[in-house]
Amino acid sequence: MAGAALINRQLAKKAQRDNPPQGQFIEVNDVRLHYVERGNGRPLVLFHGNGSMIQDFQSSGLIDRAAENYRVIVFDRPGFGHSLRPRNAVWTPEAQADLFKVALDQLRVHRAIVLGHSWGASVAVALAIRHSPLVEALVLASGYYFPTARSDVATAIVPAIPGLGDIISYTVSPILSRLMWPAMLRKLFGPRSVPEKFAGFPREMALRPAQMRASAAEAALMIPGAAAAAKTYSELEIPTIIIAGEEDRLIDIKKQSVRLHEEVKQSKLYRLAGGGHMIHQSAMPDVMAAIDEAAAQTLH
Repeated sequence: MAGAALINRQLAKKAQRDNPPQGQFIEVNDVRLHYVERGNGRPLVLFHGNGSMIQDFQSSGLIDRAAENYRVIVFDRPGFGHSLRPRNAVWTPEAQADLFKVALDQLRVHRAIVLGHSWGASVAVALAIRHSPLVEALVLASGYYFPTARSDVATAIVPAIPGLGDIISYTVSPILSRLMWPAMLRKLFGPRSVPEKFAGFPREMALRPAQMRASAAEAALMIPGAAAAAKTYSELEIPTIIIAGEEDRLIDIKKQSVRLHEEVKQSKLYRLAGGGHMIHQSAMPDVMAAIDEAAAQTLH
């Protein structure tokens, strides 16, 4: 176990050397956040999913495309990429929303279109509910909004336990995750194949023990987080574009995106035929079109 921990520590250090920060840092309530800012125009904020980081949006091409018309701000959420995740807080979507509100204030962003993918969609919704003057429109991609049974949550509970979770995250989890990586990608991208452009995503950064523990913690929060958030959706009174892949193998879109569309009055739903969970990768132009539509609905 000690040998595995030492090897994983060295691999994590190498991953960070090989993938240095590409953006800037901002200190918010004692949390060091890494972000990338590109382009000019109306602010557009992007939140990535669980286990991911800025490079997911970079490799998809969405940042480059959006930066042609928007001021794009993409954060590594706490514990992912180069952002830190202090252990003195439970990083629920609401806690992260409060953190990003302060961060955006520091960046002088007072009104923004906000896109969240997967777990990031929960953060986007929480930001719109808790800090409504900030969010003028939402784009929610492949989100999980209502509590349902999730097999992946059950496997995440143990690594998320304080103490024991640290031991597992620093020893066993990175090894098992390397073995399971191809199968995980097939599930995330299926039924489509993993695009060549995703090779730009730094796998070894995602397999660092600290990031794996953050990912486990977020997986463990999914069901209770969705149960709490579901009580607030009726408060959403801004243009909301919901987009999901018809063949998402991770999330049942009928129980999630379709149901959310029924509850949010000012929402539109786009179901992408043949699309999986990673629609910003496999259907980036459709996601970009959803952003443009959300932006257009806020122009008066």
